Amino acid sequence: MIEQLFPTAEARRRLFIGPLTPHLEGLAVFLASQGYAESSIEGKLRLVAGLSRWLHRRQLPITALTETLVDHFLTHRRCRRFGHGSRVTGKVLLSYLRDLGTVPPPIRVIDDCPLACIEREYARFLACERGLSPATLINYLPTVRRFLSERFGGETLAFDELCPQDTNHFILRHARRGSRSRAQLMVTALRSFLRFLYQRGDITSDLASALPSVANWRLSHLPKSLLPEQVERLLASCDRQTVTGRRDFAILLLLARLGLRAGEVVALTLEDLDWESGVFTVHGKGNRREQLPLPEDVGDALVDYLRHGRPLCTSRRVFIRRHAPHQGFASSVAVCDVVRRALARAALNPPFKGAHLLRHSLATRMLRGGASLEEIGDILRHCRPETTQIYAKVDLAALRALAPSWPGGAS
Repeated sequence: MIEQLFPTAEARRRLFIGPLTPHLEGLAVFLASQGYAESSIEGKLRLVAGLSRWLHRRQLPITALTETLVDHFLTHRRCRRFGHGSRVTGKVLLSYLRDLGTVPPPIRVIDDCPLACIEREYARFLACERGLSPATLINYLPTVRRFLSERFGGETLAFDELCPQDTNHFILRHARRGSRSRAQLMVTALRSFLRFLYQRGDITSDLASALPSVANWRLSHLPKSLLPEQVERLLASCDRQTVTGRRDFAILLLLARLGLRAGEVVALTLEDLDWESGVFTVHGKGNRREQLPLPEDVGDALVDYLRHGRPLCTSRRVFIRRHAPHQGFASSVAVCDVVRRALARAALNPPFKGAHLLRHSLATRMLRGGASLEEIGDILRHCRPETTQIYAKVDLAALRALAPSWPGGAS
């Protein structure tokens, strides 16, 4: 592949200098397998060749290669001419060489400051003793870190000095900057952390019970949803003659027909699809694994994408990024972006534009079609019946029958 990218002997001569030379061909093949275009591969190989010559001049072996050394090379060689992806290329190179066992793994630097230590202990408590998912830790830990940093700064963590005023002032200071749900998450994280400290004996009073609750009256709002014809417009907006259109159409069908959450779409793997039985496995909230039937139209869309759209790659995820490197989506944000782009193409502008919009739309359509709340809860895989009760408010016909007549009649 090197000869194809660098056809002249002079170009290859400059390329093959230094300790990275034996790995250039393999790296080029690896980058091609990840979906990079030839022009991108050429640019990345030029950067790696420059790094190889730089190591050669300093008589540094390949085993000396680290993130720090790559950053030093990029900083002092004015690598802006190599493009914005220089640091990304450095990371890809290190990952590739470490997989081969050529470069030692990175030295893990453990922060032993009091704040980092208590954060690690709390994270271990959440994961091992509470059995919470990594996503929950990602939500909780930043709030705890910010609270402790603002309360103690760089000083010793004197937990015995904590009082209700500290937590209340923190919540009041930050709650107004975000949404109500964000404020609720912040209170939940602090309450969990304070209970952790109380259980350990770091605080002698149960400060968690003194935390104020964020006002959130259950069933106080209507679920945001699309009309059935709007959902069909959304699906029709996908250009299924393109790779991206096939992928997005399959994603939107999973959201619209089965009410999957965005994270469940991201986590879907090829092994989860049982074609013979016509079912597939969903990796739901709380590490639950549940089987759902695979409707014919959803199955057809998945087959069309897998046969004619999904790029060849080593990832076992069903849905793969459009651009290199070809791997699964990093988070549920990518699925929400698919929905937002489809809404824009269909000229729809609902107040809420996330992936949950289609989950709400499915439940609303089922209710208006005569399905019971229990049946809706089963499809949406709600753990508690109370979660499904919100959809009772969208059945206006049934609610009108329950409403008492206005005294004196209508004016």
